[in-house]
Amino acid sequence: MSPTPAVLDGPALWSAQAHIPSVLGRQLVIERGEGSFLHTTDGRRLFDGTAGLWHANIGHSHPALAAAAHAQMLKLETYHIFGRFANDQALGLAERLAGLSPITDPKVILNSGGSDAIDVACKLARRHWQREGRHSKTIILSREHAYHGLHAYGTSIAGLDFNREGYGTESLVPDTARVPVHDVDALTATIAELGAENIAAIVTEPIQGTGGVNPPAPGYLETLQQLCRKHDILFILDEVITGFGRTGTMFAAERFGLQPDLVTFAKGVTSGYAPLGGVLVAPRIWQPFYRGDAATPIFRHGATYAGHATACAVAVANLDVLDGDNLLHRVTELEQLLDSRLKQLAARRPSVTDVRVAGFLGGVTLTEDIKAERAADALIELGFISRPLRGNTLQLSPPFITTDDELTAFVDAIDHVLSEEETR
Repeated sequence: MSPTPAVLDGPALWSAQAHIPSVLGRQLVIERGEGSFLHTTDGRRLFDGTAGLWHANIGHSHPALAAAAHAQMLKLETYHIFGRFANDQALGLAERLAGLSPITDPKVILNSGGSDAIDVACKLARRHWQREGRHSKTIILSREHAYHGLHAYGTSIAGLDFNREGYGTESLVPDTARVPVHDVDALTATIAELGAENIAAIVTEPIQGTGGVNPPAPGYLETLQQLCRKHDILFILDEVITGFGRTGTMFAAERFGLQPDLVTFAKGVTSGYAPLGGVLVAPRIWQPFYRGDAATPIFRHGATYAGHATACAVAVANLDVLDGDNLLHRVTELEQLLDSRLKQLAARRPSVTDVRVAGFLGGVTLTEDIKAERAADALIELGFISRPLRGNTLQLSPPFITTDDELTAFVDAIDHVLSEEETR
């Protein structure tokens, strides 16, 4: 069967994470943002119930961030940070991040986003053990339903099978394995089966996002950390979604009392106003690379836009807004309201099988007969953006500047859609 003309005649842009024939002709073209709302080229005004891809924490089109980018570009758009070179914005942001870090006395590796950060963190974990002379420690463990971006390492450690399929091997990067999402006994058994002497690191999101908004089972993350310490396995915390306030603390590590070896970050560091991410690195890992003698090793990381001066200036302005507008406290208020409203929704809608809230992150799981994709499309028609996630789940993660009335209206819109679906 030959391709349809609609597929061949589509726009030049190849949309991300899309079954192309299903989205062509249905795409929403965003042309403007204002606070918690977006405007499309066909005249719609939509509440951004997902904060873009979990990143628009301070809302859209904030003048302070635009001003920071403009001023920096007029001064110096960027200069690389390779070798002897650095730029003042990258140095300043790194100091700011080190002061906010859940890791004591960290070094900060900067790059362009979350997928970059995961690749760097996994490579650094393996490089650490090779430098230590423990050459068998190469396996990277991750959890079922995990999402860690779509670079080679992120694809390889994904706990969402559909992101690993179709490339000819079970894992693009060798030596990866996955463990059940909350099962400590299964994790312990996997470590015993693979041998702790062969495991370099365990990577986990503190709260799984794309996998369905899955908060950790009580005590799970703490036990995972204890197992890492017991078996000399590096503990990598993927805070690309949760970092910079999404859980009501600057990092989820603080909320759960964790002390990871490596923390990856991105999205919230600039609220999406510029592409930037990175890794916070604990002293036990960075110190050998700073020894200062002829035998000091080199960790070969770095990309053209690592430490991009304009992106760093935007990040600093974003952190100022988070602090100056007391938005982390606002997140704790919104979490309580979201939790209350979703529990009420679940109590009156038989189509809801579960609701989960952790920080200002919510998931609404639906019965099999009501597809999350269809519900999300119906919400668009009412002026609200949600997103279907794994497990037939609707995502709720609006900007931190969301008002109580806006959040209530969002949940009410979901209620309305489900009521209509239940009577179809």
